[in-house]
Amino acid sequence: MKRFFDFILAAVLVIILGIPLLLIAVFIRLRSKGSAIFWTDRVGVNNIIFKMAKFRTMKIDTPQMATHLMTNPGAYLIPGGNFLRKYSLDELPQLFNVLTGDMSFAGPRPALFNQDDLVALRTGKRVHTLIPGLTGWAQVNGRDDLPIPVKVEYDEYYLKHRSFAFDLKILFMTAWQAITGKGVRH
Repeated sequence: MKRFFDFILAAVLVIILGIPLLLIAVFIRLRSKGSAIFWTDRVGVNNIIFKMAKFRTMKIDTPQMATHLMTNPGAYLIPGGNFLRKYSLDELPQLFNVLTGDMSFAGPRPALFNQDDLVALRTGKRVHTLIPGLTGWAQVNGRDDLPIPVKVEYDEYYLKHRSFAFDLKILFMTAWQAITGKGVRH
């Protein structure tokens, strides 16, 4: 049921958002060198690496590391990148990851391939058995403001209480936060 819902909703959103997706891509290309889409290695279900799509909000020479670990992440942003990140517009290409089944709408956010601390904590709590999500319980409860151990506690709560109704609650909370730009620091 969850996979069917994910596929249908992602397909509908890709159709509805087709023109805005194209406009964002053009906006990025006009503001910086390089591709509008950035493919990043992420940790998926059962700790298998997959390629996750994002609109590129940072310069092409930015190191691949968690933004919160950077000394000055703002120095790497392209013009307008902070706006795209604040309102989660950079995440829209992940609809294609949902279509392919690498991601779901709700689940733990996929870790970067080199976030060993996060991967280890999630593996210890069996969170790694879940398909990663475009959004998740940790994101709607603090997003960038949460330390990694607290994020994993939220991920574990999701693992133990997941349901279609819970996913819908997370999606509605995410929509509200995306509109308001709440919880984004980088």
